Amino acid sequence: MNKTPLHAWHVEHGARMTGFAGWNMPIQYTTIVEEHQAVRQRAGLFDIAHMGRLFFSGPDAARLLDSLITNDVTKLKDGQIRYALVCNRHGGVLDDVLVYRFADEYLLVVNASNREKIVEWIEAHRSGFDVEVNDATTERFMMALQGPASIDVLAPHVNIDLAGMKYYTAVTTPVAGAEAIVSRTGYTGEDGFEIIVPNTAAVWVWGELIASGAEVKLRPCGLGCRDTLRLEAAMPLYGHELDESIDPLTAGLGFAVKLDAGEFIGRDALLGIRDEPTGRKRVGLEVEGRRAAREGATLHIGDTEVGRVTSGTFSPTLEKPIAMAYVAADHSAEGTELEVDIRGKRASARVVPLPFYRRQSAG
Repeated sequence: MNKTPLHAWHVEHGARMTGFAGWNMPIQYTTIVEEHQAVRQRAGLFDIAHMGRLFFSGPDAARLLDSLITNDVTKLKDGQIRYALVCNRHGGVLDDVLVYRFADEYLLVVNASNREKIVEWIEAHRSGFDVEVNDATTERFMMALQGPASIDVLAPHVNIDLAGMKYYTAVTTPVAGAEAIVSRTGYTGEDGFEIIVPNTAAVWVWGELIASGAEVKLRPCGLGCRDTLRLEAAMPLYGHELDESIDPLTAGLGFAVKLDAGEFIGRDALLGIRDEPTGRKRVGLEVEGRRAAREGATLHIGDTEVGRVTSGTFSPTLEKPIAMAYVAADHSAEGTELEVDIRGKRASARVVPLPFYRRQSAG
């Protein structure tokens, strides 16, 4: 398996390691709940070097990206970031991505489990475009500093106004002396930053952030609490809420689909789905009791199955079981009472608005 530049640090500090998308990654250091609460209340630092980082340069970089993703690349200004989807010709989601624009290049951040698939997809569709694509995933390290105290942790190491950075923007600036890309982005529902540095600077920058976070009791965090945090924030996870059988409109991600912007792959199919919806909707559920409804659990009204759970957990913040699911549109209204089959026993569940958790203020 691939190892990130922090692998030895994780092992030395007692992380429980496991394989994920071909990478040996930390799942947790202490408990998922402790790390989850650290991010919600203070700050947490994540190794996310497994995420794919693809750089596009050349005269046709924007035009190629515009043909591949659902959002409007041409409208991006230097330093702006947009969430988007890569779709197949039937409108099914190949991946959900972030696209960054810089003065002379673009960056596409893709899910670790889909990196090879997306690289192959790009190669299959780049003919006729004057563009260079560089997969820098194994050359650069990426970390995520998340939580309300993130600015306090990062500020001593940069010479920029972090508080003045808008959400979903990025700058190229030194961090602890290392050249870096700093973006005000994240996957936890909290304020925070994602930082890309050369592999040679990874251990140093990580250590400097850990040291400066001591006063706010920053914790190194694993992928376990990353999942519970993103679920509370109702952020979809590929392989759960998204896959090639699900389109962005059914998933409730229409904000990232610009049907009038250009001829991207899957556009014609999505125009058809817009006019004739699939009849399913992604919804949030609160489940009665203490047992979590996990992926694949069926949802019922009486003897009729009306949907399936895609992700579920016991929410550390809300202290109740929550889940996301796809249900028949006729049963998707807020307040609808359903039953969920949890390992052969039914529990009451109610449709609630998404997200389950929203931070009080945004950057």
